[in-house]
Amino acid sequence: MNAPVSGDLADAAQPAVQLAALASSAPQSLLRFLTCGSVDDGKSTLIGRMLYECGAVFEDQLESLEKDSKKFGTDGENLDFALLVDGLSAEREQGITIDVAYRYFSTPRRAFIVADTPGHEQYTRNMATGASTADVAILLVDARKGILPQTRRHAFINSMLRVRHIIVAINKMDLVGFDKGVFDKIVADFKAVSAGLDFLSVVYIPLSARGGDNVTKPSTKTPWYAGSSLLAYLEDIDAENKDVASSDLLFPVQWVNRPDHTFRGFSGTIASGSVRPGDEIMAMPGKQTSRIARIVTADGDLDEAVAGQAVTLALTSEIDISRGDIMATPRTKSAEVLAQVSAHVIWTSAAPALVGSRFIIKLASSSVQARVDTLHHLLNIEDFRPQPAEFIPMNGVARVTLALDKPLVVTRYRTNKMLGGFILIDRFSNETLAIGMIDEASPAKGAGLPAVAVPAGVSAALRLWVEGFVGISGSTTRLRLEAEMAWRALTSVCLFLIGWAISGSASVAFFIALADLVVRPLLFSLHRNYWNRRARPADTNDQGGGI
Repeated sequence: MNAPVSGDLADAAQPAVQLAALASSAPQSLLRFLTCGSVDDGKSTLIGRMLYECGAVFEDQLESLEKDSKKFGTDGENLDFALLVDGLSAEREQGITIDVAYRYFSTPRRAFIVADTPGHEQYTRNMATGASTADVAILLVDARKGILPQTRRHAFINSMLRVRHIIVAINKMDLVGFDKGVFDKIVADFKAVSAGLDFLSVVYIPLSARGGDNVTKPSTKTPWYAGSSLLAYLEDIDAENKDVASSDLLFPVQWVNRPDHTFRGFSGTIASGSVRPGDEIMAMPGKQTSRIARIVTADGDLDEAVAGQAVTLALTSEIDISRGDIMATPRTKSAEVLAQVSAHVIWTSAAPALVGSRFIIKLASSSVQARVDTLHHLLNIEDFRPQPAEFIPMNGVARVTLALDKPLVVTRYRTNKMLGGFILIDRFSNETLAIGMIDEASPAKGAGLPAVAVPAGVSAALRLWVEGFVGISGSTTRLRLEAEMAWRALTSVCLFLIGWAISGSASVAFFIALADLVVRPLLFSLHRNYWNRRARPADTNDQGGGI
């Protein structure tokens, strides 16, 4: 096929020709990667340039790009490749990336899904979203500015989310005269930053996204650089997680498939391991056992299914399994059934989190209530050292212990992303408040949280009263807590004085004030939880799951 174009505008028709050739070839593998880094480091320009030179831009898109470059572009009469990725009007007007933009392209050797993520601190949660599914991260650094705080933050988040391969793309080398000394200094600075981070590989590539140097082919302007171009490295890197494929079977049940009385299957995506007909499985947390009868897909039955495949498993015997349960290898040591876990969380809400705050935790296909039991520390983004804190601010990274209202089947995030990663959701607004990674599974002594929906016993009633008294919720600030506590106390004192003035009895007034102090918070909490349950969609866990 034709060689990739160099980016010369005289070859504007070439990308469409190349795209047709690429479409006829079958890529050997799929690689997911993201671009990240600080504001205006050239992430969108790099992806746009790569798409253009790989022939992934149609002729009508090219015509639109030429028009948009004249209207929104920042490179004079030349094409502004960032506009191929920045699709929102606000992004084009401001010249920044706000949302995560996913693009798809391929070469004869590999297919790619790229996530272009924003650099602003305000949109750190968007960057974490892109990193959660990536195999490789391209961390861009402006050659003029060097390592910035957001560069450190994105490096750390990639490490937390187990993106094991990092490409440090030192961009805008054309603006520093392709100076090797500038490149070497940034390399040394990043090595110091990443010394404590858990990466399998880190490579450094000098490039100019705007000019195309070292993007899809080596540049003659960097004779001192002996490495490959960015695209060549992406085509060659082996980022497959072989541990997931070789470990025990873990299969979260997403849906109980019961089309009629003759068939019951359990649908989901295999989180780790493999399965064949005849294999023995154990349903967790119930620990009932059975054997695989069939592996059903839309294209027919399979002889084997492996991690990452979405299948329906039919069993030889009927056991009680519903949505949220896990099918696993019997006596597996890969997962545990726990009611308390320790995790790192990235807080994405504008309202901070406090100890005692309650949420819905969604892990794989399970959703249960959770409470922040302990806030161990925040992580200082400058040196990645823990520091004490009373709350978790927006974009803060913290280590917490969560207590769950019922046990879940979990793994450590480093072992399995699907059963080790979770999100926290506000119980009332359904806003996603945080993303989390389980780093330590700590079995709780006794039960987890008492059930809020149907309180039972003194412990549950006391917890309901405390929640109603201080107004704990996922969006409560410390100042609001203090104000509510002062307001509760003041109203009780006022009721005491009014009752004393009307009845003339201090005893009667005391009981009126005490009743207000005890009963009103409890009623408030019960009322709020009742409407929360009414507003939440009906639970579908039992779709065909009963025996």
